[in-house]
Amino acid sequence: MRVFVAGGAGALGRRLVPQLVARGHEVTATTRSAGKTGELQELGARAVVVDGLDGIAVGRAVAEAGPEVIVHQMTALGGSQDLRHFDRWFAGTNELRTDGTRHLLAAAQASGAEKVVAQSYTGWTNARTGGPVKTEEHPPDPEPAKPQRQSMAAIRFVERAVPAAPLTGIVLRYGNFYGPGASESMVEMIRARRMPIVGSGAGVWSFIHLDDAATATVAAVERGEAGVYNIVDDDPAPVSQWLPHLADSVGAKPPMRLPVWLARLAAGEVVVRWMTEGRGSSNEKAKRELDWRPAWTSWRDGFRHGLVDDGAARDARG
Repeated sequence: MRVFVAGGAGALGRRLVPQLVARGHEVTATTRSAGKTGELQELGARAVVVDGLDGIAVGRAVAEAGPEVIVHQMTALGGSQDLRHFDRWFAGTNELRTDGTRHLLAAAQASGAEKVVAQSYTGWTNARTGGPVKTEEHPPDPEPAKPQRQSMAAIRFVERAVPAAPLTGIVLRYGNFYGPGASESMVEMIRARRMPIVGSGAGVWSFIHLDDAATATVAAVERGEAGVYNIVDDDPAPVSQWLPHLADSVGAKPPMRLPVWLARLAAGEVVVRWMTEGRGSSNEKAKRELDWRPAWTSWRDGFRHGLVDDGAARDARG
């Protein structure tokens, strides 16, 4: 198939493009930076420089590519991580999730594309009540932290607009990414002991290795039906379990512990909620309906062997 990957030079796009090419698809991939076109070409794609917020440019690029499927992987996380001012940190990505999605859907319809697969997220978005693991049928958090309200609205826009479009609209809710290009900043924080366990560390997180996120995306491109899917591994786990394991996996000292009141003062409400009240996500729908299985079924092995891109990691994964 002809596949148009918007945001092909991102952390996930760089893992996705070669998988699509290896399966015989003709891939056009976009980047905002002319300096990244060579990398995309080396991965086997036709590279196009385009700003995802320029509707005319997006429409022209899609029309020239004539894709059967469009994959929306555009993000814009710049600068240092800023969880206290989450919406400000995610402002560019939120624009791409709203205006960028509108442009791609309009271009898809104008060019006759049959399917759009769009990136979303599952994690802090889950309601902080009820059981520890949520499915796609559970409603999102009705009261996100104030610094995350705009980001939640942008995610909800993607999840409404794409499945409602007059084509096959698929939304993939990826869990917390790790792997080459995705987890270096977190590992750096852990080694510097700047990522403590807050309170009891009862907040549940779901992870997904970048390579597994890419294979799930390929599955959605090739055989997915309209709808929303959680793309996570098989092992949702509380912070009190995965954070010490990650520290040990990278040779760092055990994480410190911080009381809730002090963490709220030091890092803000977003961190406290995520660390203490988060809910994980189930991947059963994706496994059933996309016929997909993560190679890294648990972060336990993934953190040990999948943080770097080398032969040992591939051997460990099998």
